[in-house]
Amino acid sequence: MQFPAFTCIHPRPTPAVDRMTLLQVRDLVKHYTPGGLFRAAGPPVRAVDGVSLDVNRGETVALVGESGCGKSSVGRTILRLQEPTRGAAMFDGIDIFSLDRRELRRLRRRMQIIFQDPYSSLNPRMSVGSAVAEGIEIHRLATGAEVGRRVASLLEEVGLDPGYARRYPHEFSGGQRQRIGIARALAVEPAFIVCDEPVSALDVSVQAQVLNLLADLQRDRGLAYLFIAHDLAVVRQIAQRVAVMYLGRIVEQGATEQLLSEPRHPYTVALLSAVPEPDPARSRSRSRIVLRGDLPSPSNPPPGCPFHTRCFHPLRNERCRMEVPVLRPVGRTMAACHYAESTPGVREVGGV
Repeated sequence: MQFPAFTCIHPRPTPAVDRMTLLQVRDLVKHYTPGGLFRAAGPPVRAVDGVSLDVNRGETVALVGESGCGKSSVGRTILRLQEPTRGAAMFDGIDIFSLDRRELRRLRRRMQIIFQDPYSSLNPRMSVGSAVAEGIEIHRLATGAEVGRRVASLLEEVGLDPGYARRYPHEFSGGQRQRIGIARALAVEPAFIVCDEPVSALDVSVQAQVLNLLADLQRDRGLAYLFIAHDLAVVRQIAQRVAVMYLGRIVEQGATEQLLSEPRHPYTVALLSAVPEPDPARSRSRSRIVLRGDLPSPSNPPPGCPFHTRCFHPLRNERCRMEVPVLRPVGRTMAACHYAESTPGVREVGGV
């Protein structure tokens, strides 16, 4: 199928760097326990329920799914902005979850995050220069006048006037603020960045500019990204591999072009059907797959396959309601569906 074209100046990069694995995540679980001072604790919210993924050096891996599927919790838990319930994460041979506070601070030089909301992620009381310089000063990467020179160079690298260092966040547009957030992440010279829906709050034309910037930075600096998103058209422009999440689990993963052209999990097919089709003739030849009901509560997930309550697969049966499917090789991707070999494509399914 065709995707609406983002006006990206550069094609999705394939950096000529060492492809050794930089990040390994195995069986990551993050549960939240609701309750409080005046409310009894309820069942845990299973935000992340056994996620495993790898990110290679210089590679972009996209984590995709609808709101509430747990993808942001994956990124924040890997960085230990919140503590895992269980699981393992290795970054360049370092066990992230075993580090004490001092060791974690040192590691955070190499692992950074770009937040979704460019308005709330910047301190309104700090000038742009102070926000970008903060990491440089904390990690003692420069002192004195050298800090200012580094800040100016970073602002210029992300496409902003170095003179903006004296201004405050309220003086900038959303796209400019996101560039400031990118400069702040780059300030400590990381190798890996979690991009938590970095373009979802921006206009389409600005999205393309920011995607081009991220591609340029990856090519020039050899960065690795975990790119969290819900828009498959954006993912196609930036990622080499895609992992699709549903209700805290990865239900399909594989190389971007292969997964988008031959999806094997019904949920991935439904996501693809929601991508706008720019060609009217093609648009008329396929139907939007409207899933039944809402995403089940992560505090009370259904037994068996987590997707079976909304699934439209013609072979769906009692096995789906009782047995959790494993993520296994199917065709050119890996899918967690008992009947992935016969999953209908976007053009084979009407609205359900």
